Amino acid sequence: MRLAILASLLPVAAYAQPDPADWDAVLDEARGQTVYWHAWGGSTTTNDFIAWAGERIDEEYGVTLEHVKLTDTADAVTRVLTERQAGEDEDGAVDLIWINGANFASMKEEGLLFGPFAFDLPNWQYVDVNGKTVTTDFTVPTEGYEAPWAMAQVVFMHDTADLAEPLGSMEAILDWATSNPGRFTYPQPPDFLGTTFLKQALIDLSEDPSVLAVPVMESDYDAVTAPLWAFLDELTPHLWREGRAYPQTGPRQLQLMNDDEIDLAISFSPGEASTAIANFELPETVRTFVLDKGTIGNASFVAIPYNSGSKAGAMVLANFLMSPEAQLRAQDPEILGYGTVLDMAALSEEDRSAFDSLALGIATLSPAELGQVQDEPHPSWATALADDWQERYGTR
Repeated sequence: MRLAILASLLPVAAYAQPDPADWDAVLDEARGQTVYWHAWGGSTTTNDFIAWAGERIDEEYGVTLEHVKLTDTADAVTRVLTERQAGEDEDGAVDLIWINGANFASMKEEGLLFGPFAFDLPNWQYVDVNGKTVTTDFTVPTEGYEAPWAMAQVVFMHDTADLAEPLGSMEAILDWATSNPGRFTYPQPPDFLGTTFLKQALIDLSEDPSVLAVPVMESDYDAVTAPLWAFLDELTPHLWREGRAYPQTGPRQLQLMNDDEIDLAISFSPGEASTAIANFELPETVRTFVLDKGTIGNASFVAIPYNSGSKAGAMVLANFLMSPEAQLRAQDPEILGYGTVLDMAALSEEDRSAFDSLALGIATLSPAELGQVQDEPHPSWATALADDWQERYGTR
């Protein structure tokens, strides 16, 4: 009797959770559900891909996808946290989040995620768990609480009509920018891509980047970041508009290059330049390069909040995003140009042949040319660097 009373006091959300290991039951439960995927909405090509994914899971599984377009992933995280504080533990507004880094670490630590689920999804069998960073997110183990759907690595886009040769280091970028004032910029932190530039610069300038794997509070922050601020103090006056204004987003940065206002830009997608060229958003003379010591790489993930009312539908979508069909479409430079999370050796001969025959695009580096992948710092570094940057350069 006592156990029954205690059980009755538990939140309903603790019961009848869909089990990803029983996939047929998940498919049955998912049919008719609507999944509200909160995902960045700042790119037309990405939005079009999400719309296509919605059409496919509707056709195949009877699941409806609604794309809730975000400018900041933290907005979705805040929504879930607010719902929990209000006792809204069922049928929350967020069913799936495109998430990375600090936002994932925060939700995982606060117990705001459903799972683990990712390792039991049928398409997990195709994921490259050895060659790609798909089981950790900014040094934080995923433990199956998020599913990867795209690979990314920092590259620099350069217009060869004005900047013919790649630049192999941050010091080389500084030297070139000094000689070519106004021709380089990066998105304004805390924009994700702008903060990535800060992390990439710090890694390239550091004698021992491994110190960035631990939380900021466990490091000598001032000593570790001193080379970065010295570099930016020299670089900033030579940036576009003398560092007194910055593009607010990655797409706005590309527009500056397309308008011939800058010759050098940062991207977190090796295929973005080829895709932009195909869409007439960049000149055909644009190419990409990586730094000699390598560049940051990571996976894009999706996670399911603990109070989603459409967990089965969300898992169907997460599983579809890892399918060879979706991964092949995402890698096509005329669609997205994202890197795949799949292991080619795990695919059927037909699927492997489809990937092999895909032209990556005129400005896309091959996997060998992308070189060494540098690990993401602990998520606390992104917040600390962006806040510090705002204090130092954001009010110029």
